[in-house]
Amino acid sequence: MMDQGSAATVGGSSPLTLIARDDFRAKLDRAIDRAQRSLIEQQHLDGYWQAPLEANAEMNAEYIIFSRFMDLPPDPTTEAKLRKHLLDTQTGDGSWTLFPGGEGDLSTTIEAYFALKLTGARAGDEPMMRCRRWILSRGGIAHSGTLARCYLAAMNQVPWDAVPALPIEITLLPNWFPVNMYELSSWARATLFALMTLQAARPSVTVDWRYGVLELYIEPPHFTRFVTRRGERLLSRRNALLLADKLLRLYNRRPLKTLRSRALRYAENWLLDHQDANGSWGGIEPCYLLSPMALKALGYRNDHPVIARALEAVRELIWDYGDSILYQPCVSPNWDTALAAKALLDSDLSSEHPSLTRAAKWLIDHQIFRKGDWSIKRPDLEPGGWAFEFFNDWYPDVDDSAVILMVLAGVAHADEGARDRAIRLGANWVMGMQSRDGGFAAFDVDNDSTWLNDAPFADVEASTDPTCADLTGRVLEMMAAVGYNRDHPVARRAIDWLRGHQEADGSWWGRWGVSYIYGTFSALSGLRAIGCDINEPWIKRAAQWLKSVQNADGGWGESCLADRDPGFKGKGNSTPSQTAWALIGLLAAEDEPSDHLMRGAAWLFDHQNEAGRWEDREFTGTGFPNHFYLRYHMYAHYFPLMALGRLRRRLTERAFA
Repeated sequence: MMDQGSAATVGGSSPLTLIARDDFRAKLDRAIDRAQRSLIEQQHLDGYWQAPLEANAEMNAEYIIFSRFMDLPPDPTTEAKLRKHLLDTQTGDGSWTLFPGGEGDLSTTIEAYFALKLTGARAGDEPMMRCRRWILSRGGIAHSGTLARCYLAAMNQVPWDAVPALPIEITLLPNWFPVNMYELSSWARATLFALMTLQAARPSVTVDWRYGVLELYIEPPHFTRFVTRRGERLLSRRNALLLADKLLRLYNRRPLKTLRSRALRYAENWLLDHQDANGSWGGIEPCYLLSPMALKALGYRNDHPVIARALEAVRELIWDYGDSILYQPCVSPNWDTALAAKALLDSDLSSEHPSLTRAAKWLIDHQIFRKGDWSIKRPDLEPGGWAFEFFNDWYPDVDDSAVILMVLAGVAHADEGARDRAIRLGANWVMGMQSRDGGFAAFDVDNDSTWLNDAPFADVEASTDPTCADLTGRVLEMMAAVGYNRDHPVARRAIDWLRGHQEADGSWWGRWGVSYIYGTFSALSGLRAIGCDINEPWIKRAAQWLKSVQNADGGWGESCLADRDPGFKGKGNSTPSQTAWALIGLLAAEDEPSDHLMRGAAWLFDHQNEAGRWEDREFTGTGFPNHFYLRYHMYAHYFPLMALGRLRRRLTERAFA
């Protein structure tokens, strides 16, 4: 513990007189108490937590386009709220961005423009004129991305030939073939089954010209050549795949009828088999919307039971603020529940507290005991994981499952047998999902055919699900919570993976959070928990890196731009979630509370509101690096509580050491 009269400096800033020890502890206790009470108040009666999950304007736009394609009855109130959110998030230059402060994104902006026109906005309206000028200055509709082109083609705004070739016959390729559907990431696989079906069926809904987007063409449509990014070198994998795309386009024009019919039947049955109990697909917005669109293109009517359930499910992604609607990329109850409960446990709420026992029961009730797509590469592994959403039995994920297991290991439960069974089966499944390189990915194992990201359809560069530091660290922390140590073979290989993938400056890149702060805190948490020596130089380097990127105000922040530009690594406006991640990382990497740690805690004290919460304005979650970012509205609450709770434990331990 520091002397009361000592001072802290960060990055050459002016010294700050540290809060006296007792005063600091009083502030710490007060912040934790208020945050706990506020978090408990937000729990649903059933035992789970759920807050909005925010992405970009593409979500609202695609729901509006979907509603027109599916010929849903007019709903002026919902449409007005969706439209308001679109207009509220438009930037001054007329575009829509992927995250606050980012540059305008062309495909997102084109989809938003089209959606606004479908809701009655006129091309002469001032927001539309600004938007149109911005789009045309970036090359117009010819430069839109794959997903945007699919939605536009389905609504007869661009020709289907503008979409990169996705012959549905690819779905028939066997799993041993180098190119097959199970070499794609789970989200790409589920999305492409629908997109391939749409491209084969080529539906085209007639839209009145007043609601269309002809004005986004620079040249007349029949003269327009749609642009696909080329490789920088003539002889490159990207350009070779572009050549393959041309050949596949030729096939698409004259497919083998028998083979195409067989592939369409296979894709149709795959979609029907993969519909979840609530009527959705894949747990994510593209699959929620594109799958029923694909089936409708095959002739399914809206009153068909499959489509009727799908149309109920799509409304689950609506988050109604009263005057506007946010259409979410997915829902996050398991993730929010696990992290909220973990924060309460880490801040020393009794393991028998009703809030925690209700959460444990809810989580146990949502464990998945059916084999999903992951079993293609792990056929002998018994199921036992959890999904991110309420319903997504085909795609449980390692991240959710690991945090849930940590919670169950720490919470009392009336039925200890059920809890122990959930932990045993869950831990077995998580550890069984280790990839051959020793690391862990989210949904699949050995899903590392990254060359697929160069395919013309893969413009968001997320065709695979490779191992990453945040998942690997999380599994190590989970293993420690359920009773394993670093001598376990799975742990040894995971530690080696982390050591081999550490950046030269000591950090780790995080796949599912922004970005290096996220990866570094996750890796350090796992390494300490599993029993690694924190005095080893490689772990000390990680702690030093976290200290080196602390902001002058005492907090931490990192821009989404760090995924693309190393100059933004560890740099950005201080946020509650990223400050909390850095604190957790430092607590894992060092025994003695440092000045950096105490200043970070003081930043959290200063930014807690009267309701006992914190708020992130920035997007600190990642969907697809460089292309899709998220704002988890509860990250700014449970991560700071988690960090402050762990700090209080450390201060208590050091006082009695």
